[in-house]
Amino acid sequence: MGLPEASESEDLSSKMEVDAFRRLFPLRYFERHLAESIRPDARPVGRARDTTVSLGAVACADGSALAKIGSTTMLAAIKMEVMTPSLEGPDEGCVAIDFHLPPICSPNIRPGRPAEAAPVISKQLSDTILSSGMINLKELSLVSGKAAWMVYLDIYCLDADGALFDAALLSAVAACSHLQIPVVSLDFEGKIVMASGEQKVEKLEKEAVNKERRKLTLSSIPLSLTCILHKKHILVDPTAEEESIMDTLVTVVLDSSGQLVSLYKPGGPVLAYTSAVQSCIALTRHRVKELQEILDEAISDANLYVKKQWMSAKCLKWSFEFKHRGLFLLFVFLYY
Repeated sequence: MGLPEASESEDLSSKMEVDAFRRLFPLRYFERHLAESIRPDARPVGRARDTTVSLGAVACADGSALAKIGSTTMLAAIKMEVMTPSLEGPDEGCVAIDFHLPPICSPNIRPGRPAEAAPVISKQLSDTILSSGMINLKELSLVSGKAAWMVYLDIYCLDADGALFDAALLSAVAACSHLQIPVVSLDFEGKIVMASGEQKVEKLEKEAVNKERRKLTLSSIPLSLTCILHKKHILVDPTAEEESIMDTLVTVVLDSSGQLVSLYKPGGPVLAYTSAVQSCIALTRHRVKELQEILDEAISDANLYVKKQWMSAKCLKWSFEFKHRGLFLLFVFLYY
């Protein structure tokens, strides 16, 4: 086994020096890239990472989605339960949102100790979704003053590589767009009964309740973009490494009509001047259009998959019926 050539040794030595410099002086390493208007992952400062959305990731949930922004991965699942509405809102349901950061998502999160960011992001998600008006709580009502839907939306971070709120909100919106409200009916005692699978609602009902699975009507869908302010630069969709080095974050949330829902800046040494905020909002508008196209494509793919599954089930049923009908005719022919 021969010794490596001189050029290979020089390349290896150069790579080791770059890695050592990145570990010892991370801020200077990033600033050298920013001087060329580029980032270490070869992205321009104003470009977000590749984003994908898949609906129906959890088969046993009423609605679910898997969203990925770069390496950051979020799994959102929705479970519906019947509850008694409050006296303040007898015609309204309720939405409970919980965000989870398990140790598997990052080496910085230790087992047995809850992550500090989890309740913060949970509160931010809850405020954003409820204040945007995306979900009409009156649509969750079943029987006025007696029964309404309780929506449990759980979001699990599978890989935490920056922009956690953006990915969590995207997965939550996607799961809500995939949600199908279960079939329910009233039994003889006047209690709400959930029908399982394709079970049809009994005809003997006291009051009209939803008789088939239906989609939840969404309006003013909120989507977000997180930016880093560093000197004169604005970095879109930061990674976890960038967030740890440059700690001035600004998260802008816009709805589907381009209206500002919220702006979140959790401290940081850089002041958010009017010009910087306006630039962040302009970048968010462009990003929201991209995310809407990705979400629409995911919904279209999910609808096409459901249609194919329905057609396959129908064809299987028809072939089964024709097969047995043919065997019956053959038996009659042979018998007589």
